[in-house]
Amino acid sequence: MRNLALISSWDSSLPLNITSTTIDLDDNVIYVSSERNDLDGEVEVELWKMDQSGSVDKPFSRAASFRTVIATNGPDVQTVSLRYVAESRRIAAITRGGDVIMISIDEENAPFEIEGSFDSGILAASWSPDESVVAIVTGEHKLILLTTLFDVLSEAPLYVEEFGEDAPINVGWGSKQTQFHGSLGKAAAQAPSTSKIGISPDDDNLPRISWRGDGAFFVVSSLSPSSNSQPHRTLRVYDRQGVLQSTSEEIAGLEHSLAWRPSGNLIVSTQRFGFEGGGAGREGRHDIIFFERNGLRHGEFSLRTEQLGVKGKGVDNGRGRRWGYKVRELAWNADSNVLAVWIEGDDGDVVQFWTTGNYHWYLKHEIAAPSSSSGEPGRFTSLSWHPELALQITLTTSSQIIYRVYSWDTFVSFSQPPHDSGAVAVLDGSNILLTPFRSQNVPPPMSSCQLSLSPDPSLLSSRSSAQTPVHVSFSPETDDLVVLWESGYIEIWALRTRLVPGPGKIMDPTRLLSFSVKGDADTQWRQISMRKESTSPNSIVTVLGTVPGSLKDALAVISVAEGAVSDTVSFQLPYRNCRLFSGSVNGIYQSPYGELFQYSPGDEVSMPVGRFSEFCVQAHTVTIPLANSDDSSPQPAYIGLAKSGKIYISRSEEETRTLSTNATSLAIASGFVIFTTSTHEAIFAPLDTLPRLFEQAEGVSKEIPSDWSPRRIERGSRIVVAVPSTMSLVLQMPRGNLETINPRPLVMQVVKQDLDAGNYRKAFFACRKHRIDLNVIVDHDQGALMQNISSFVDQIPEVDHLNLFLTLIGRGQRSPETIAALCDAFRVELEKRDLTKYVNSILTAHVIKTPPDHEAGLALLLRLRDSDPEVVEDAVKYIIFLIDAERLFDTALGMYDFSLVIMIAQHAQKVFLAKALLLHPHDPREYLPFLRELRALEKFYQRFRIDDHLKRYESALKNLSLAGPERFDEAVAYVERHRLYESALSIWKETEQYEDILNSYGDWLFERREFRQAASVFVQAKKVFKAMIAHEKALEWQELFDLAVLDGMAEDDIIAMGYRVAEDLSSKKRFSEAGRVLLDYSKDIREAVVAFVHGNSFSEARRIISLNSMPELLEDVIHPASLESRAQIAEDIGEMREQIRKQLARLRELRIKKIEEPDAFYGAEDNVALHNVDVMTDVSMPATAFTRYTVAPTSASRSSRRTSRSKRKMERKVGSGRKGTVDEEEYLLRSVTKLVERFVATQGEARNLLPHLFQFSEEHRQEGAELQNDVAKFELELREGLDEIWTRIPAEDEADAIPDGLQARMVEREKNKAVNPLEKVPKPDISQGKDWRVNLFDLN
Repeated sequence: MRNLALISSWDSSLPLNITSTTIDLDDNVIYVSSERNDLDGEVEVELWKMDQSGSVDKPFSRAASFRTVIATNGPDVQTVSLRYVAESRRIAAITRGGDVIMISIDEENAPFEIEGSFDSGILAASWSPDESVVAIVTGEHKLILLTTLFDVLSEAPLYVEEFGEDAPINVGWGSKQTQFHGSLGKAAAQAPSTSKIGISPDDDNLPRISWRGDGAFFVVSSLSPSSNSQPHRTLRVYDRQGVLQSTSEEIAGLEHSLAWRPSGNLIVSTQRFGFEGGGAGREGRHDIIFFERNGLRHGEFSLRTEQLGVKGKGVDNGRGRRWGYKVRELAWNADSNVLAVWIEGDDGDVVQFWTTGNYHWYLKHEIAAPSSSSGEPGRFTSLSWHPELALQITLTTSSQIIYRVYSWDTFVSFSQPPHDSGAVAVLDGSNILLTPFRSQNVPPPMSSCQLSLSPDPSLLSSRSSAQTPVHVSFSPETDDLVVLWESGYIEIWALRTRLVPGPGKIMDPTRLLSFSVKGDADTQWRQISMRKESTSPNSIVTVLGTVPGSLKDALAVISVAEGAVSDTVSFQLPYRNCRLFSGSVNGIYQSPYGELFQYSPGDEVSMPVGRFSEFCVQAHTVTIPLANSDDSSPQPAYIGLAKSGKIYISRSEEETRTLSTNATSLAIASGFVIFTTSTHEAIFAPLDTLPRLFEQAEGVSKEIPSDWSPRRIERGSRIVVAVPSTMSLVLQMPRGNLETINPRPLVMQVVKQDLDAGNYRKAFFACRKHRIDLNVIVDHDQGALMQNISSFVDQIPEVDHLNLFLTLIGRGQRSPETIAALCDAFRVELEKRDLTKYVNSILTAHVIKTPPDHEAGLALLLRLRDSDPEVVEDAVKYIIFLIDAERLFDTALGMYDFSLVIMIAQHAQKVFLAKALLLHPHDPREYLPFLRELRALEKFYQRFRIDDHLKRYESALKNLSLAGPERFDEAVAYVERHRLYESALSIWKETEQYEDILNSYGDWLFERREFRQAASVFVQAKKVFKAMIAHEKALEWQELFDLAVLDGMAEDDIIAMGYRVAEDLSSKKRFSEAGRVLLDYSKDIREAVVAFVHGNSFSEARRIISLNSMPELLEDVIHPASLESRAQIAEDIGEMREQIRKQLARLRELRIKKIEEPDAFYGAEDNVALHNVDVMTDVSMPATAFTRYTVAPTSASRSSRRTSRSKRKMERKVGSGRKGTVDEEEYLLRSVTKLVERFVATQGEARNLLPHLFQFSEEHRQEGAELQNDVAKFELELREGLDEIWTRIPAEDEADAIPDGLQARMVEREKNKAVNPLEKVPKPDISQGKDWRVNLFDLN
């Protein structure tokens, strides 16, 4: 759907006989050769050069010249090949006389060197694309391959009989000899073919050579030997060593032109038909034909000779062209997308550009040779594409050099909703293929309408023979099309597009006006636009062109009123090769350097309004809000797409930002900048987000903003047109076919506009069509919807649609309260309108709440059962469709209405006891007896049975309590079975049975080992013995002995219970409490002192000894126990010292490894095989070095199976601190923290012990001093260790280091994400254990 648009051109006159050109890509210099014959039989060849860097208007300068012999047996042009050889920085000129000449370009007027000569002359020569080999066909019809040093690689005769190395094996299938010939018999099969194979009368009889793009093969087209009675052309394919690979099949009428497509799949030539020796077909037929490398045919297309403007009358005019024209040469551009056909006609030369798509060849553009000053038809002397820049071409005439730059452009309509047609125009010769994508999507090469152009001969300029329009534009305001020819001829067409479905033509074009632009007859017009005047019904046509030799562009502004040209204003822009903006833009132009300016022709003043960093082929203007401003007035901004793939946005000369660096196409529609990228995504950037780009520094972020919506598209897709009214985006695939998508951003934009306008029906059906959750209707503006529910129901009265809408509301992510409010609002509105009509919708509103209100829905059925039984029957079927039949039946049964139960059962054909009693679910005889049994029961017991069946146990217990006191034992059993103790306590509170319920509840708690709770319940139930047992199990000895004393327990029992409780307390290391029990209730002072000593409560033990005057216990118990406690503390200090030293050493080792070998520390060894991996699959794969940081594998199926138990297990595994894992450091830090807590506790024990050691014997005092010294030393060592461990190492600045390889990048990312363990584990406080020393130890 793309067309070739002329972007820029320049021409330079050189009043000499120009023959060929070549380009120095390194210095961007073009070299031109001119020839002049002298009387001595020699030709003087001059080389001229022009530097194209910076400016294309620099003058030519003479570079060198040489002389060579004239060859008289060929064309007048003596230069067969002119090539700049980059390696040697010399120009190689191969002449027809047989000389191979090299000219150095580093020296001005450098002498030329003849590297070799061929006495027989040279008929053809061609350099390989890499300039390492040159192929030459000599006058003796020999094929010679030379190196850049002109050493011979191979030499062989051109005419050979063999096919080549790739000769196929022919088994005769499909040949004439294997066909059935009926009555003619075998003789007909064996008879030789009588068809003649000859050459075209327009053949120049010279060989041609063409290389494949990679330089691996080349093809030679040559005539058969002169001894052959019927000469014909043959193609032979050779490799770069000169070995014949294949020979083409014999083609009648094959001509001399030859070109091998750089991509390598096709060899192109031409074929004539309709004469003796030519192809079988009508006379005048002329085809471009294709061959494969193996020599077999591969398709063709016909030249449109009837539309050829340079075609003469033929041989009768005496010009030597039998059909009035001939194809001179063929040439492919660098990317193999455009085929240039150089046609030489009686009335001049023309170059046609052909492109292909979907197996159709389009004639996109024509360049007519300028007429000479004497009035002779214009002739080209050479044609060459730029070897690197795909759409740049150089043409020469005998005295002029023409350089043109093209670009791909899509001619689309920029009309706005609701009149946007989405029309696209495709040029194909004199036909314009039109398709309005709003109405239909017609895949190319077909179209909705084919507009055949037949220009008015009286208005066409005689100086241009190009019949193909150069540019086409749509009017943004009207359904008009304006067509421009390069000569300045213009046609305006009314397309009359049908935008809505219906009968009749989709387009019925009518020509409104045709005229030519007034002005310089030599102006080459290239771009046109059309817009409607805002203050009048007139149309303004703006035409942009270039006058040859001028440094400024010509611009014509034409007013069209009432079908005629009313006024024309012509002036010049300050630059050459400017560009008009797309759409309805008035007076703003783009310079060739990307500058955007407004130009006032009267004052001849240009005012800059913006700037692109480079020239942009597509340039649009948009309006965006001002950034950081409360002013709601929009500001114009300019968006452009350059050939480099960059999209620029500018709003002033100083403010320019880059949206993307890899864009392939661009469109603006529905408030979005839409572009595709080379990463095969379509990006939708809202216009209101663009002002934020100007708040950022210049540069492109690698990540697209979060509010820009990306969408994956097929590889190589490009935007054709965006149609706002249909919310569609038309994409074209590389092979040419089209795909229309409805991107969510475009759909949502239209839906939001409809919702704001209150057009709920259109928004509703747009969401349904494009599979968008209908909840967006609520989420967009819930308050407005609540106020306009009546309008919503008016616009969408269909019950099914309302049911769907309400159902999706219930499935939304809103709170249950919001869903209930919406449903109630719709229910109230529907009940006011027609309860019978909207009964299904009302039922839907009840059941989609959270939780569902099934009972309200069934209650509605009860209301309608008597008045509208038929409606109720349908409603029951509908509600069974919405709700699981068993749940619905249970709900009906839970309402205790048996008639409703039977009605639901009959329609659902399901019985509520099907699962429990294994009854057949479809036989009423099996559930009616159960219903009769329930009816026979007393009211509350009946409800108990129903609630118990429905597993509503609390309600069942309530009904069972109301059934009478005789059922209390059954109720207690029911409570115990279903553990309904809390409900039972509330039901039987303040009754005689309350203590029985408490007793049962206490037994249940005791069984669950909740002894403390059970004791309280037993006390409340006045079960003292059970309460005492529970208190004893709970080790609540204060409450236990209190109950024992109050209950009058015997003293011996109390003493025994005291020993028993003290033993249990000691087992739990509650020594102080054990000592208190032994002292107070067992009256055993010695055992009490032993318990206190075990608990390190020496002060309390000595107090009891003194109080009870038992000094012997001091020697027997206290002194030995103090030494044992001192030994235990010393042992603990030793263990802690050993632990801190080991862990400190390991932490030092880990931190050194982290700095010196980070990959080894994080467990990521660099895998060279992963360095160039760009994409990892999303399927399940084995764990790698970087998956250890993730909580779950990347596979969705595996992560979905992870349970909470396995997650806890993984967390414990992560915190286990296994040696060598990345979690080891954090584990060690937490271990050190626990060590500090243990040391603080040990300090407390030392604080309690040291004063007593000082007061006892000299041995105790010595042991105390050693203990205090040992604890103090370890405290100092621990403080130093903590300071070292929790000292942060400053991070090195590695911002500039970019890891190489996918694995390295992922590991680096995980390392950056990892939290420093020092931040996760705070430094412990060792200063908690203060004042533990005994200073007298230090003094002694």
